[in-house]
Amino acid sequence: MLKGKTAVVTGASRGIGRAIAAKLASEGANIVINYVNRREEADQLTQDIENLGVKVLAVQADVSIFNQAQNLITRAKEEFGSLDILVNNAGITRDGLLMRMSEEDYDRVMDVNLKGVFNCTRQAVPLMVKQKSGRIINITSVVGLVGNAGQTNYAASKAGIIGFTKSLAKEIGSRNITVNAIAPGFIETDMTSDLPEKVKELSKESIALKRFGKPENVADAVYFLASGMGEYITGQVISVDGGMAF
Repeated sequence: MLKGKTAVVTGASRGIGRAIAAKLASEGANIVINYVNRREEADQLTQDIENLGVKVLAVQADVSIFNQAQNLITRAKEEFGSLDILVNNAGITRDGLLMRMSEEDYDRVMDVNLKGVFNCTRQAVPLMVKQKSGRIINITSVVGLVGNAGQTNYAASKAGIIGFTKSLAKEIGSRNITVNAIAPGFIETDMTSDLPEKVKELSKESIALKRFGKPENVADAVYFLASGMGEYITGQVISVDGGMAF
């Protein structure tokens, strides 16, 4: 159980982020929901979490912008008095072959997916160091491990998260703070629902379990790392991919 703990989940208004926020709330944590544009979805999630009997705060912030990430973490501390769990989940895709990829599409993906992790973690670490405890969980991707044609920007950002995770784990492990990453494979979200059926079927053939995962599968792994069960795990990348990459 996470009763009395405070968790910040970035990109929480839908998909994997929503499932993570709901799971941590169901285990007793107070939740700070971060969103950028999807106010209606964030409001609905806020209501759902309040119905679980825990406290919730929704904060609009673009995590790629340093001072907005700073405001997000500051609001969490002011509202709940501590920051125990940070889940860096916010991410975007702007896919395309490298020969046709614009500088804007490359930069935007790197800014949100990788710099966003730096921005939020940079604000959270001093708080966790002061309280001598904390869990940082970064959502990377199986694409960051094996690559994927048409996703050089996305793969680079997700591979960068892995290096960031392992380095930070070594920096702050002595302060009783763990830092890990979770690498989802094909998960049933808005991203995958838009794929053509033929592409979906071909993708399933590359997965040992022959099916896509659910957002809740990723959320369960986040809970494992955030709970007491994960207290002696740090610097690791846990794949939740049904056996897609091993």
